[in-house]
Amino acid sequence: MASPAADDYLKTVYAHTEWQDAPITPSQLAAKLGIAPSSVTEMVKKLAAAGLVSHVPYGAVRLTDAGEQRALSMVRRHRLVETWLVSEFGYGWHEVHDEAEVLEHTISDRLLEGIDERLGRPRFDPHGDAIPDAAGHVAREPFVLLARAPLGHEGRVLRVSDTDPDLLCALEDLGLSVSSVVRVTESGVEVDGATAQLPDGAVDVVWLSA
Repeated sequence: MASPAADDYLKTVYAHTEWQDAPITPSQLAAKLGIAPSSVTEMVKKLAAAGLVSHVPYGAVRLTDAGEQRALSMVRRHRLVETWLVSEFGYGWHEVHDEAEVLEHTISDRLLEGIDERLGRPRFDPHGDAIPDAAGHVAREPFVLLARAPLGHEGRVLRVSDTDPDLLCALEDLGLSVSSVVRVTESGVEVDGATAQLPDGAVDVVWLSA
């Protein structure tokens, strides 16, 4: 099943469980991809027949070993392109996702290797998501979602979700970025030692070192 659509499905299934443990359901997959549930059902059947996912009717969708390797390859492409756009072309971290969605399917393996080498083999993209290496290995340290961090917890920002560009801009305006130090206080949070009023929804898109 060599198709961009199949790759997008596999990448989405992988990303869903990257920062939490619950597997993705077909309805969640449809919502994330913006596709009708009936279309998702048909594609999941095809992916299962190809040995890329495991799925039972009305149950969760999980990657097989083969599916995970293919997903990691696409995740690597996407995140290297995002990092390249920020580093070489001055894109903001809120602008790169859609561009990478297009370019990840078009660039050659040779160009991808060249991008990786030019960037110094980065381990993380601009949002803090881990970039798998060419063999599919991923480095990630223990984390906690800001919404679940206990009072007094202090940690570095490991990742900020890229699903809401406006929220990314708002967080950037506050000075919060990957590697910022955030401390949970009784009144809210401190970012790099300064009290900050986070915008609505921010605690659900920021992950800290545990």
